[in-house]
Amino acid sequence: MKKALLLLVSHSLVALAGFALGIYALPILIAPPAPAATEVSALATKAQFTARFRRDLAGSDALHWGEGTVSVGPTAVALMGRLAPGPDYKLYLAPAFVQDEPGFLRIKAQALRVGDVKTFENFIVALPQGVDLQAYNTVVVWCETFGEFISAAQYR
Repeated sequence: MKKALLLLVSHSLVALAGFALGIYALPILIAPPAPAATEVSALATKAQFTARFRRDLAGSDALHWGEGTVSVGPTAVALMGRLAPGPDYKLYLAPAFVQDEPGFLRIKAQALRVGDVKTFENFIVALPQGVDLQAYNTVVVWCETFGEFISAAQYR
């Protein structure tokens, strides 16, 4: 009986670890190719604003972070940098700078969900037509599925 219980516990722990590893690895495995640095640079030259994702934000940790230069232009938001891999990332424009989950949750209703972030090294996300960039001042990457803050950058 003791041996059966030990086997059940050990196999359950291995299965749980495998499941967690799968959640982390799957987005990396199915991610489309990242945009080339030349594509991101071309958009950056047309940008009205630039900002930086930094790893030292209050809501960032070893599994939730971003780093690099964010360019906000009339047609797209582009990142020349990297994000921690994860599922279901969304890009938002927010009316106030936030640097953690509670801060973003307080203003999420006023934020504009721009689109999906599908790559973890460099990204380009098209802006909906007619977006007033002056109505916002911050770019936020948010994991919708798990309600996790990834990164933010204040562009004005």
